[in-house]
Amino acid sequence: MPYLYQIPIYNGIKMNGFIKNTLIITSSFLLLLSIIVFAVLWSFSNNIPDYKFLKSYKPPVSSKVYSGKGDLVADFSSEKRIFVPFSSIPKNVINSFLSAEDKNFFSHPGVDAKGVLRAVINNTKNLMTSKRLEGASTITQQVAKNFLLTNEVSLNRKIKEAILAFRIERALSKERILELYLNQIYLGSGSYGVAAASLEYFDKSIKELNYSEAALLAALPKAPSKYNPYKNIKLAKFRRDLVLQNLYENDFLDFDKYQNLKKQDINLKKTKKVFLEDAQYYIEDVRKNIIEKLTYEKVYKQGFNVNTPINLELQKFATESLRNGLIKYDKRKGWRGPIINKKYNNLWSKNLEKYELEKSIGWEIAIVKKLNQFSAIIETKDKFEGIIEYQNISWTKKEFEELLNLGDIIYVKKIDNSKYSLMQVPIINGGIVVMDPYTGRVLALSGGFSFKSSEFNRATQASRQPGSAFKPFVYALALENNYTPTSLVLDAPLVLDQGSDLKLWKPENYGKKFYGPSTLRVGLEKSRNLMTVRIAQNLGIKTLADFSEQLGIYENPEELLSISLGSAETTLLKLTSAYSAFVNGGKLVKPIIIDRIQDSEGNTVINNENRKCINCDQISFTSKDYPQIKDNYKQIFSPQTAYQVTSLLEGVVKRGTGKKLKKLKLNLAGKTGTTNENTDAWFIGFTSNLVIGVYVGMDNPKSLGKYETGSKTALPIFESFVKKAIKKSDARPFKVANGITMMIVDSLTGQKAKFSSKNTIMEGYKSKNVVGGKVLYSNSNRLDSNNILKFY
Repeated sequence: MPYLYQIPIYNGIKMNGFIKNTLIITSSFLLLLSIIVFAVLWSFSNNIPDYKFLKSYKPPVSSKVYSGKGDLVADFSSEKRIFVPFSSIPKNVINSFLSAEDKNFFSHPGVDAKGVLRAVINNTKNLMTSKRLEGASTITQQVAKNFLLTNEVSLNRKIKEAILAFRIERALSKERILELYLNQIYLGSGSYGVAAASLEYFDKSIKELNYSEAALLAALPKAPSKYNPYKNIKLAKFRRDLVLQNLYENDFLDFDKYQNLKKQDINLKKTKKVFLEDAQYYIEDVRKNIIEKLTYEKVYKQGFNVNTPINLELQKFATESLRNGLIKYDKRKGWRGPIINKKYNNLWSKNLEKYELEKSIGWEIAIVKKLNQFSAIIETKDKFEGIIEYQNISWTKKEFEELLNLGDIIYVKKIDNSKYSLMQVPIINGGIVVMDPYTGRVLALSGGFSFKSSEFNRATQASRQPGSAFKPFVYALALENNYTPTSLVLDAPLVLDQGSDLKLWKPENYGKKFYGPSTLRVGLEKSRNLMTVRIAQNLGIKTLADFSEQLGIYENPEELLSISLGSAETTLLKLTSAYSAFVNGGKLVKPIIIDRIQDSEGNTVINNENRKCINCDQISFTSKDYPQIKDNYKQIFSPQTAYQVTSLLEGVVKRGTGKKLKKLKLNLAGKTGTTNENTDAWFIGFTSNLVIGVYVGMDNPKSLGKYETGSKTALPIFESFVKKAIKKSDARPFKVANGITMMIVDSLTGQKAKFSSKNTIMEGYKSKNVVGGKVLYSNSNRLDSNNILKFY
């Protein structure tokens, strides 16, 4: 019995020891594990990025450019994004993303334990069935990853992500975390954030989205490229329907609404981009300008709103007119050959991207497949087959067999279903500028045939000699110095000594003829070189050089008489801007391509408005103190001189080098310009409310060819634009300035017109120079017995 009694005592002692040892080992293990976990967390915590900047963080936002009428024409951004505060994000968008990404977002502390457990169980099953593993990242974890970590797939990153999530939750409100997430997340097609994606896929503000559309956006973060509706609409709908199901299961939708939304197709609508191709030269100048003022970093990340004067309709007309004018010139010079030659096969259209032009030009790249005496069979890059017939190559003045070879890569323009015309990129280039003469606002600008082919802007970057287009400023200075439109100046040979280091200068008229004493009006209308040089000589070359600088035409011009004939260099934009003074009463305006820039909060950063509204702060206008718009533009010459030059330039259109425009029967004024050897061709013209400048020339200056003057090459571009853009009601008669007396005279002699004269015109004189119906001339030491001012 005693023996039997001792056995359980021994076993009990043994079992107690075992339990004790087990507890010691377990406790030691847990302690060691805790130490290890603490050490790991402490180690990771020391290497975790600073998250505190998220409190005040603003994601990079694109700067947007708008036309004068408020159309979006461009955006400058490293990422396409529009920042929207949490308070402006509608509930249906928030609910959709929570249902798709993190339904427990408002209840977990940064990491969702339930979600992690569910993912572990599901992933165990997925591993056994070779299915894709699912994640358990909360929205807070995604914020941590997107802002502070990389996309590296590793345990290291997941631990850091979890630690950051806990810390972010303690530092930021749930609303702030969700605001960061919804503005930062990539949603495909280059769109970052819900606002940009809403415009990209539906052309809507997020406030206009319904649950079906919001669910599609919420479906994208999982795999933006895979579920992109532009790439795979069926897969996108499948994923959207899953989000709708989650919305129903989370009680955001009732059953009937859920079923109704599931049946709806995805209706996409891209944002309407009004601009692009026809305005690229203008937009690029705007971009360079604001980067120079605000820096690249700010422009591409701080979301400025840039208002410009660009008028998209006028811009289209300007671009079309310039291109058509350059093509017409090029066709006069004949065919220069194909782009390249390639062997015809299924891959012939590869590696031709650098030759592609803007779609608005309307040309296609094609290869010659077959040739015969009367036609060529071509195939376009889009694999359409067509034919070029003889009448569509007649401008080349060649036969098909000497014009093309099999495999030639060429440009073609579609005429109808299968007929095409042969085209080639013009060898010349040019620019066109359209301005408001009263403010300097640039309404349209194009700097070349194709921005894709060449980004060099001939309107703002090409410094060229303006030739005779400068002459109106010589005549304006003369009229400011007591000349009249009927002052007589000798048109005769002239040889001038320009200095000890320079050759004698012998200027000549175009055509090398001389016409004797002629009025100022005739001198400008007929663009007489010798008369212009004599006037400049009398005024003084320094006076003329200083005047051209004040007008902003030249910078530090050499004091040579040849500048009176436009021998110094300027740009089309500067010259067009200077011509504005003739229309606006002699005031100097500077070209404006940016009206105003505001930051993302609506604060004005830059404002180029140079006018002020007087009495605009009046509450009522019962008195006579009506609002008045006043400007602070510099008066560069008198309003009377401005009108007189305008009248002279009207004569250029009616009787002079611009008389091809007379058939338009509009109130127009302007001046042609042609440089030596026909290197550059110009026409600057205006109506009562628009100034239009045109320049044509080679990028590497050389002769445009015999007879290729401003009248033949540049003026037709001006004419084409005016036909498209100017109505008769827009071209009102030019306003006669106060202090002008009108008299009937003979335009050739300047004398009182006889009844039988065919050259009768109404001439404008400054009233101070008219007494008793007669013109008084000053500079009496230079007057002959007939009161005629002459220079020999």
